[in-house]
Amino acid sequence: MDFIDEQGFRANVGIILTDGHGRVLIAGRAGRGGWQFPQGGIQPEESTEDALFRELREEVGLEPTDVEVVGSTEGWLRYRLPDRYIRRERRPLCIGQKQRWFLLHMQ
Repeated sequence: MDFIDEQGFRANVGIILTDGHGRVLIAGRAGRGGWQFPQGGIQPEESTEDALFRELREEVGLEPTDVEVVGSTEGWLRYRLPDRYIRRERRPLCIGQKQRWFLLHMQ
């Protein structure tokens, strides 16, 4: 279960992975169209960094020793979901996401 804060924002980490040659990894969404950077929710009691490395392992198959963290956003970047995507019957209510993005360089 992902962490949703008291304001209704789901905590999430995003990963921008580079190989040092000007290329970045973007991934296709399984079962859906579109492309995105690897990302995923933060579980309750999980640190942002723990979530980063869990998602890196789950979505890309890399371990912390395979990458160097180059930088990250200083705080949370928030966005609200369009009204049609808010699942009002679910609790806790999620109205959007707050994300911390990390730039990683493959070793």
